[in-house]
Amino acid sequence: MKDHVYIIGAGAIGKALAVFLRLNGRLVTLLRGSEDVAETYTERITVMLEGTEVEAPVRISSLSNFRSIDGLIVLTCKSYGNEGLATAIKNKSGDSPVVLLQNGLGVERPFEKKGFPGIYRCVLFVTSQVLDDGKVRFKPVADCPVGTVSGNTRQLAAIAGQLTTDYFAFTAEPDIQPVIWKKAIANCVFNSVCPLLEIDNGIFHRNDQVLAIANQIIAECLIIAAAKGVKVSHEEILESLIRISRFSDGQLISTLQDIRLGRRTEIETLNLAIAGMAEELGMGHLVQGTRLLGEITRLKSELTLKNP
Repeated sequence: MKDHVYIIGAGAIGKALAVFLRLNGRLVTLLRGSEDVAETYTERITVMLEGTEVEAPVRISSLSNFRSIDGLIVLTCKSYGNEGLATAIKNKSGDSPVVLLQNGLGVERPFEKKGFPGIYRCVLFVTSQVLDDGKVRFKPVADCPVGTVSGNTRQLAAIAGQLTTDYFAFTAEPDIQPVIWKKAIANCVFNSVCPLLEIDNGIFHRNDQVLAIANQIIAECLIIAAAKGVKVSHEEILESLIRISRFSDGQLISTLQDIRLGRRTEIETLNLAIAGMAEELGMGHLVQGTRLLGEITRLKSELTLKNP
């Protein structure tokens, strides 16, 4: 395993991970996923945790400044750019493993199509937000599992260990698909209901009517999960959703942040991905609520895009 960690995506998760790894003495480069910077530079980034702040100097650059990326490649950028990103890094990455710290269903497919030798998915159980002053507010909820999509499963424990710090912990997960689906279904709730209500993540443990909507979305999504051969329970997802809601009370979900900043969202890999699968299975009529919330969220995003 190469020591250098390349984090692609200089948003809230990427910045927090870079700071924590630097504080642990790891070699880290933060690469901008959507913005090309001419020169490599160092920025001192501050992360706010519960009751404390930590900071570290982080090396920041862009893909165009590197002929090769020899190390662990971690994607924290938005998944809607994965098609272009897979093309951009294919001839630079060699046998470097790629770890996707991204929400949604099927976000790994562009890398599978390009034949990347080692692809790993991580399910995030943290919340992170860049504040107006540039600081990053970070809250861990639970250890984040990493599992193999394709490639060497024996590397899994080493990858989890390489990314783990006192503030941001990762664990090796031998069966990642049920975990991906559980988090994706929870995100179908958070990333549609919260933006449409213009409300923070804590609404689900504070309001029974909003929680009832969450239960409806979960029930619909579970029908499609079962049809796809993925076994997850309503109780598990609801428990996780409420736990995340409590831990991130007052914090805004990424989709609402993106809409307010006039950026694209990842709703296509959540509610609308579920709706697409349902149509392929001839079960579209069973996910009407999930689809409707997704379509309205997408429309809201499109109406606010700064660069449509």
